[in-house]
Amino acid sequence: MRQGQVYYKKEFAGIISETDDGFLFQYDLDYLASAQAKPVSLTLPLQQKAFSSKVLFPFFDGLIPEGWLLDIALTNWKIKPNDRFGMLLTLCKDSIGCVSIISNEIES
Repeated sequence: MRQGQVYYKKEFAGIISETDDGFLFQYDLDYLASAQAKPVSLTLPLQQKAFSSKVLFPFFDGLIPEGWLLDIALTNWKIKPNDRFGMLLTLCKDSIGCVSIISNEIES
């Protein structure tokens, strides 16, 4: 199972995972308990229950670079062009904005 740690302004906010059925995003309980907790996206409001989707959540898909920058990344990291989750894990460690993703791949 491939996973990524989701950070909001350098604070660990939760985990995004690729499953056999699609994708899951779940906020970290400590993050939810923090007075400074903010949702990573308006489409992913703060809640304890995991979000699930058959496709990569549009918010996370939107973090992936486009155009010539994506072309350079695909060439240098040899990522398959249809592997959007792989791109998210590889290319969004230092993305523009408040949210970043750190790969946390584990063996299934």
